[in-house]
Amino acid sequence: MKSENLSKKAGSIGVFDSGYGGLTILGHIRQAMPEYDFLYFGDNARTPYGTRSFQVVYEYTLQCVTKLFEMGCQLVILACNTASAKALRTIQQVDLPRIDSSRRVLGIIRPTVESIGEMTKTRHIGLLATPGTVKSLSYPLEINKLFPDIKVTAESCPIWVPLVESGESQSDGTDFFVRRHVENLLSKDSMIDTIILGCTHYPLLLDKIVRYVPEGVKVISQGEYVAASLADYLRRHPDMDERCSKGGECRYLTTESVETFLPNASVFLDGPIDVQTVSL
Repeated sequence: MKSENLSKKAGSIGVFDSGYGGLTILGHIRQAMPEYDFLYFGDNARTPYGTRSFQVVYEYTLQCVTKLFEMGCQLVILACNTASAKALRTIQQVDLPRIDSSRRVLGIIRPTVESIGEMTKTRHIGLLATPGTVKSLSYPLEINKLFPDIKVTAESCPIWVPLVESGESQSDGTDFFVRRHVENLLSKDSMIDTIILGCTHYPLLLDKIVRYVPEGVKVISQGEYVAASLADYLRRHPDMDERCSKGGECRYLTTESVETFLPNASVFLDGPIDVQTVSL
């Protein structure tokens, strides 16, 4: 695979997620960068990753990144908080030098973290995320690297992803679970003035989350910050920008059957898409 010709050929930007939530990230990126080609890959047959060990998440993520490399991607975005938390660093430091040191894999935690420094006045941040992301401590670790004075308080929301994926994001019953976790978070630290949505599914619950957040508390959804960060990265790395093809196309891959993928993905997408089932 480590071929000079292969490594220099322009390809789509790969966007990977263990499930469907990364489609919200993809939507923001495509809106900000419509001229680029994208290849979305969901490991939907093995989702969720959040309950799995660090080793398993790393192995699964590496398999999917390698598949995107084989399909011509020079740059891959891990549009998954769990994969970004549990696999990104090892892939960057250990696997890329072995596979192809000219390629890049980027996560979505760092761009989100970089945005909060100017937003919080109290220096108290709240995090709403899956149990796996909370347990990984990735957000407080990254935040404290950049902003050691900021206190991070987290709340696990295990039921939110199933509610979104079952199409219940706008149902009245979902309000109970959204309100409970928002109130749990704020009860842990009344000085929180900024809340990070640390899961790519949660933007579909944003209207309900904001409903139960006190006035003056900001709620940060990842998509726009990841998109802005990626555009900035390509401006600062014109060599990689040249290796990202620009035809305005987007294709979708899944490890699930097309029949299963399409109705679940429709929760996050507008309009028909071209999707293909692949094996790892």
